[in-house]
Amino acid sequence: MKALTLEDIKVVSEFRNVPDEQLRWLISQGEAVEIEQGELLFNVGEPVTTTYLVLDGKMRICATQAGKQKELRILDPGQATGYLPYSRATVTPAFCEALKKSLVFKCTADKLKAGTADHYELFEALVHMMVNRVREFTSIQQQNEKMFALGKLSAGLAHELNNPAAAISRAAALLQTQVKQLPHLFKAIAALNIPQEKVEKISELIVQKINTTPTTLTMMQKVALEDELTDWLDDNNLKDMDAEGLVERGFTTGELDVFKSCSSPNELPVLLEWVSNYLVTNKMAEDIRTSSERISDLVGAVKNFTFMDKDANRQMVDIHSGIRNTLIMLNHKLRKGNINIVEHYDDSIPKIRAFPGELNQVWTNLIDNAIDAMEVNNKGNLEITSKHDTRFVKV
Repeated sequence: MKALTLEDIKVVSEFRNVPDEQLRWLISQGEAVEIEQGELLFNVGEPVTTTYLVLDGKMRICATQAGKQKELRILDPGQATGYLPYSRATVTPAFCEALKKSLVFKCTADKLKAGTADHYELFEALVHMMVNRVREFTSIQQQNEKMFALGKLSAGLAHELNNPAAAISRAAALLQTQVKQLPHLFKAIAALNIPQEKVEKISELIVQKINTTPTTLTMMQKVALEDELTDWLDDNNLKDMDAEGLVERGFTTGELDVFKSCSSPNELPVLLEWVSNYLVTNKMAEDIRTSSERISDLVGAVKNFTFMDKDANRQMVDIHSGIRNTLIMLNHKLRKGNINIVEHYDDSIPKIRAFPGELNQVWTNLIDNAIDAMEVNNKGNLEITSKHDTRFVKV
């Protein structure tokens, strides 16, 4: 192995302003070693007692997370690993492997510490390297946290989207079935001999039922009405007709009597079959519209939550909008945890200048932590309050 020169060690950019005599001292305290491709520089569980400087080649640091090997960092010439001043690491949680034949300078922590007082610029450069490493790992940790949060939000969003998507699929299938019956019903209806004034009366009743939201019935009321309508159908020789659809639209026996008065006993079954088909078709179209709006609302909440169609600079944002969008994103977990939301917002609070995506990350972490804290009780109240606090906004 040839002796290291100042040019060799100055591949580390932080050393370029360090006096040459201090770098010569550093070279004298350590040694350069060659690491073959695939060979380990250090392994998991080893004590952190040595500083390593990569002078040539390429290495990588890997750790096992959740049972899988993950690459944490690539070390190119000029980068450091291992012990650095003020590092609190005592045992390495990862291993370092050579991706190709590499030249590494190593020096023990004891020797570096012994020369700290006499080599200020060198020590300052090593501290600067330590600060950069902290920043890098902090950035990686923040990114991992964001990806973890995104994973949880994605799972909840998948549940939220699955319900309206499944409703659309069911409604579309049933709507297709109803449409297939139209040719048969058309022939039957065309053969009816109902006077025009009675057709108008039937049409008015149907339009009225379509445009009026049925009264919400209790389970007992619904059962009683279904029994009443079933008896009416039986009395009029319509035993094969299901009363459930009529109950859903809130029909009464008096309204069925209108249909009866406008048609003969032979015409009544055809008329009611057509009415039932029309009502079901309209109900399926309404279900598809409602479910589509729900999906659209969720997509809008995602866009507002991530600010995916806006720039990443500080913006004037409504904090209440961000909180509400976060609640939408976490709605599945809130429902699953049987959690009631109590909101006390001061609507006079003006918009604030902030990073909206990062602010939403704050709301996500706080709300998600609150949900987890209430999980043990399988219920809870999540209370959110906003107010002015002199020159600040307090949430």
